[in-house]
Amino acid sequence: MSAMPSAPAAPRTVAERLAALARHQARLRRCRRCPDMTGPPVVGAPVLSPVLLVGQAPGSREIELRRPFAWTAGKTLFRWFETIGLDEEAFRARVYMAAVCRCFPGKAPKGGDRVPGESEVARCAPWLEAEIALLRPRLVIPTGRLAIARFLDHRALAEVVGRVHPVRIGRRTVDVVPLPHPSGASVWHRTEPGRTLLGRALARIAAHPAWRAILRRPPPRAGTAPQARSRPRA
Repeated sequence: MSAMPSAPAAPRTVAERLAALARHQARLRRCRRCPDMTGPPVVGAPVLSPVLLVGQAPGSREIELRRPFAWTAGKTLFRWFETIGLDEEAFRARVYMAAVCRCFPGKAPKGGDRVPGESEVARCAPWLEAEIALLRPRLVIPTGRLAIARFLDHRALAEVVGRVHPVRIGRRTVDVVPLPHPSGASVWHRTEPGRTLLGRALARIAAHPAWRAILRRPPPRAGTAPQARSRPRA
Protein backbone atom coordinates (compact mmCIF):
# COMPACT_ATOMS: atom_id res chain seq x y z
CA MET A 1 0.00 0.00 0.00
CA SER A 2 1.42 3.38 -1.04
CA ALA A 3 1.85 6.14 1.48
CA MET A 4 -0.56 9.01 1.08
CA PRO A 5 0.86 12.51 0.53
CA SER A 6 2.15 14.19 3.65
CA ALA A 7 1.97 17.88 4.50
CA PRO A 8 5.54 19.28 4.67
CA ALA A 9 6.35 22.97 4.73
CA ALA A 10 4.95 24.60 1.61
CA PRO A 11 7.61 25.13 -1.11
CA ARG A 12 7.99 28.77 -2.15
CA THR A 13 10.22 29.14 -5.20
CA VAL A 14 9.34 27.88 -8.68
CA ALA A 15 12.17 25.34 -8.51
CA GLU A 16 11.00 24.08 -5.11
CA ARG A 17 7.41 23.78 -6.32
CA LEU A 18 8.46 21.90 -9.47
CA ALA A 19 10.55 19.49 -7.42
CA ALA A 20 7.68 18.98 -4.97
CA LEU A 21 5.26 18.37 -7.84
CA ALA A 22 7.61 15.80 -9.38
CA ARG A 23 7.87 13.97 -6.04
CA HIS A 24 4.11 14.11 -5.64
CA GLN A 25 3.51 12.57 -9.07
CA ALA A 26 6.09 9.85 -8.44
CA ARG A 27 4.22 8.84 -5.26
CA LEU A 28 0.89 9.03 -7.06
CA ARG A 29 2.03 6.68 -9.82
CA ARG A 30 2.89 4.08 -7.17
CA CYS A 31 -0.53 4.26 -5.46
CA ARG A 32 -2.45 0.97 -5.30
CA ARG A 33 -4.92 1.74 -2.51
CA CYS A 34 -8.13 0.77 -4.36
CA PRO A 35 -8.26 -2.98 -5.09
CA ASP A 36 -11.30 -2.71 -7.38
CA MET A 37 -9.65 -0.07 -9.57
CA THR A 38 -7.41 -0.80 -12.56
CA GLY A 39 -4.14 1.13 -12.65
CA PRO A 40 -1.58 2.44 -12.97
CA PRO A 41 -2.82 5.88 -11.91
CA VAL A 42 -3.08 8.35 -14.78
CA VAL A 43 -1.07 11.55 -14.33
CA GLY A 44 -0.89 14.64 -16.54
CA ALA A 45 2.20 16.70 -17.34
CA PRO A 46 3.77 18.31 -14.22
CA VAL A 47 3.17 21.95 -15.16
CA LEU A 48 2.89 24.77 -12.65
CA SER A 49 -0.29 26.39 -13.91
CA PRO A 50 -2.84 28.83 -12.50
CA VAL A 51 -5.51 26.75 -14.26
CA LEU A 52 -6.48 23.29 -12.98
CA LEU A 53 -8.69 20.88 -14.91
CA VAL A 54 -10.32 18.16 -12.78
CA GLY A 55 -11.86 15.19 -14.57
CA GLN A 56 -13.83 12.30 -13.10
CA ALA A 57 -11.79 9.11 -13.65
CA PRO A 58 -9.82 7.69 -16.57
CA GLY A 59 -11.25 5.12 -18.96
CA SER A 60 -9.51 1.96 -20.08
CA ARG A 61 -7.85 3.76 -23.00
CA GLU A 62 -6.37 6.38 -20.70
CA ILE A 63 -4.83 3.59 -18.62
CA GLU A 64 -3.28 2.09 -21.76
CA LEU A 65 -2.03 5.42 -23.10
CA ARG A 66 -1.16 6.71 -19.61
CA ARG A 67 -2.47 10.23 -19.98
CA PRO A 68 -5.77 11.94 -19.16
CA PHE A 69 -8.52 12.50 -21.73
CA ALA A 70 -6.65 10.50 -24.36
CA TRP A 71 -9.62 9.02 -26.22
CA THR A 72 -13.05 9.98 -27.60
CA ALA A 73 -14.17 12.27 -24.77
CA GLY A 74 -10.82 14.01 -24.93
CA LYS A 75 -11.28 14.86 -28.59
CA THR A 76 -14.52 16.64 -27.75
CA LEU A 77 -13.00 18.36 -24.72
CA PHE A 78 -10.04 19.72 -26.66
CA ARG A 79 -12.32 20.97 -29.44
CA TRP A 80 -14.09 23.05 -26.80
CA PHE A 81 -10.84 24.56 -25.56
CA GLU A 82 -9.56 25.17 -29.06
CA THR A 83 -12.48 27.56 -29.59
CA ILE A 84 -11.08 29.74 -26.79
CA GLY A 85 -7.45 29.69 -27.77
CA LEU A 86 -5.67 26.45 -26.86
CA ASP A 87 -5.37 23.32 -28.98
CA GLU A 88 -4.71 19.97 -27.34
CA GLU A 89 -0.92 20.21 -27.34
CA ALA A 90 -0.93 23.73 -25.93
CA PHE A 91 -3.56 22.84 -23.35
CA ARG A 92 -1.61 19.86 -22.05
CA ALA A 93 1.53 22.02 -21.83
CA ARG A 94 -0.13 24.92 -19.99
CA VAL A 95 -2.92 23.45 -17.83
CA TYR A 96 -2.48 20.95 -15.00
CA MET A 97 -4.81 17.97 -15.54
CA ALA A 98 -6.03 16.04 -12.50
CA ALA A 99 -9.07 13.91 -11.63
CA VAL A 100 -11.26 12.85 -8.73
CA CYS A 101 -9.99 9.28 -9.15
CA ARG A 102 -6.81 8.41 -11.04
CA CYS A 103 -7.43 4.74 -11.89
CA PHE A 104 -10.02 3.08 -14.13
CA PRO A 105 -13.08 2.01 -12.08
CA GLY A 106 -14.01 -0.78 -14.51
CA LYS A 107 -17.26 -1.42 -16.32
CA ALA A 108 -20.71 -1.15 -14.74
CA PRO A 109 -22.96 -4.26 -14.85
CA LYS A 110 -25.43 -2.51 -17.16
CA GLY A 111 -22.77 -1.02 -19.43
CA GLY A 112 -20.61 2.06 -19.39
CA ASP A 113 -17.86 2.83 -16.89
CA ARG A 114 -18.56 2.21 -13.22
CA VAL A 115 -18.96 5.30 -11.03
CA PRO A 116 -16.31 5.22 -8.28
CA GLY A 117 -17.64 4.54 -4.79
CA GLU A 118 -17.50 7.01 -1.94
CA SER A 119 -14.64 5.17 -0.25
CA GLU A 120 -12.62 5.18 -3.49
CA VAL A 121 -13.21 8.90 -3.95
CA ALA A 122 -12.16 9.50 -0.34
CA ARG A 123 -8.95 7.45 -0.71
CA CYS A 124 -7.98 9.40 -3.82
CA ALA A 125 -8.94 12.84 -2.49
CA PRO A 126 -5.61 13.62 -0.74
CA TRP A 127 -3.79 13.50 -4.09
CA LEU A 128 -5.96 16.29 -5.49
CA GLU A 129 -5.76 18.24 -2.24
CA ALA A 130 -1.96 18.10 -2.37
CA GLU A 131 -1.97 19.30 -5.97
CA ILE A 132 -4.21 22.25 -5.15
CA ALA A 133 -1.85 23.19 -2.31
CA LEU A 134 1.19 23.00 -4.60
CA LEU A 135 -0.32 24.68 -7.65
CA ARG A 136 -2.35 27.39 -5.89
CA PRO A 137 -4.68 27.64 -8.92
CA ARG A 138 -6.78 30.71 -9.59
CA LEU A 139 -9.18 28.90 -11.91
CA VAL A 140 -10.50 25.34 -11.44
CA ILE A 141 -12.45 23.63 -14.22
CA PRO A 142 -14.26 20.52 -12.91
CA THR A 143 -15.56 18.42 -15.80
CA GLY A 144 -18.49 16.10 -15.22
CA ARG A 145 -20.86 15.55 -12.31
CA LEU A 146 -18.44 13.67 -10.07
CA ALA A 147 -15.77 16.36 -10.45
CA ILE A 148 -18.25 19.21 -9.99
CA ALA A 149 -19.52 17.59 -6.77
CA ARG A 150 -15.98 17.78 -5.41
CA PHE A 151 -16.32 21.58 -5.29
CA LEU A 152 -20.03 22.47 -5.41
CA ASP A 153 -23.33 21.24 -4.00
CA HIS A 154 -25.84 20.90 -6.83
CA ARG A 155 -28.71 18.76 -8.06
CA ALA A 156 -28.56 19.46 -11.80
CA LEU A 157 -25.92 20.60 -14.26
CA ALA A 158 -28.12 23.51 -15.34
CA GLU A 159 -27.77 24.94 -11.82
CA VAL A 160 -23.99 25.34 -12.06
CA VAL A 161 -22.73 25.23 -15.67
CA GLY A 162 -22.28 28.63 -17.29
CA ARG A 163 -21.40 30.49 -14.09
CA VAL A 164 -18.30 31.44 -12.11
CA HIS A 165 -18.46 30.10 -8.54
CA PRO A 166 -16.03 31.57 -5.98
CA VAL A 167 -15.13 28.64 -3.69
CA ARG A 168 -13.11 28.78 -0.50
CA ILE A 169 -10.36 26.15 -0.56
CA GLY A 170 -8.14 26.26 2.51
CA ARG A 171 -7.15 29.88 3.02
CA ARG A 172 -7.76 30.93 -0.57
CA THR A 173 -10.82 31.69 -2.69
CA VAL A 174 -10.67 30.04 -6.10
CA ASP A 175 -12.96 30.58 -9.11
CA VAL A 176 -14.66 27.35 -10.19
CA VAL A 177 -16.20 27.14 -13.69
CA PRO A 178 -17.84 23.72 -14.22
CA LEU A 179 -18.16 21.98 -17.57
CA PRO A 180 -20.34 18.99 -18.50
CA HIS A 181 -18.56 15.76 -19.26
CA PRO A 182 -17.67 15.55 -22.97
CA SER A 183 -18.67 11.89 -23.24
CA GLY A 184 -20.21 10.84 -26.54
CA ALA A 185 -22.84 8.95 -24.55
CA SER A 186 -24.12 12.20 -23.06
CA VAL A 187 -26.53 14.42 -24.98
CA TRP A 188 -26.61 17.16 -22.35
CA HIS A 189 -23.99 19.36 -23.97
CA ARG A 190 -25.52 18.86 -27.43
CA THR A 191 -29.11 19.82 -26.55
CA GLU A 192 -30.71 22.81 -24.84
CA PRO A 193 -30.17 24.22 -22.31
CA GLY A 194 -26.83 22.40 -22.18
CA ARG A 195 -25.53 23.72 -25.49
CA THR A 196 -26.12 27.35 -24.51
CA LEU A 197 -24.77 26.85 -20.97
CA LEU A 198 -21.64 25.14 -22.31
CA GLY A 199 -20.97 28.12 -24.57
CA ARG A 200 -21.51 30.47 -21.65
CA ALA A 201 -19.09 28.47 -19.48
CA LEU A 202 -16.39 28.54 -22.14
CA ALA A 203 -16.85 32.30 -22.45
CA ARG A 204 -16.42 32.64 -18.67
CA ILE A 205 -13.19 30.62 -18.87
CA ALA A 206 -11.91 32.64 -21.83
CA ALA A 207 -12.51 35.90 -19.94
CA HIS A 208 -10.84 34.75 -16.72
CA PRO A 209 -7.49 36.43 -15.88
CA ALA A 210 -5.81 33.06 -15.26
CA TRP A 211 -6.81 31.78 -18.70
CA ARG A 212 -5.75 35.02 -20.38
CA ALA A 213 -2.41 34.76 -18.57
CA ILE A 214 -1.61 31.31 -19.92
CA LEU A 215 -2.54 32.42 -23.43
CA ARG A 216 -0.09 35.33 -23.28
CA ARG A 217 2.99 33.54 -22.05
CA PRO A 218 5.10 30.60 -23.25
CA PRO A 219 4.16 27.20 -21.85
CA PRO A 220 4.96 26.94 -18.10
CA ARG A 221 8.12 25.17 -17.09
CA ALA A 222 7.64 21.49 -16.39
CA GLY A 223 9.57 18.97 -14.35
CA THR A 224 9.59 16.73 -17.41
CA ALA A 225 8.49 17.17 -20.99
CA PRO A 226 4.73 16.81 -21.61
CA GLN A 227 3.75 13.19 -22.05
CA ALA A 228 4.17 12.04 -25.60
CA ARG A 229 1.58 10.03 -27.43
CA SER A 230 2.27 6.35 -26.94
CA ARG A 231 0.86 3.21 -28.40
CA PRO A 232 -1.35 0.85 -26.40
CA ARG A 233 0.50 -2.02 -24.85
CA ALA A 234 0.18 -5.38 -26.54
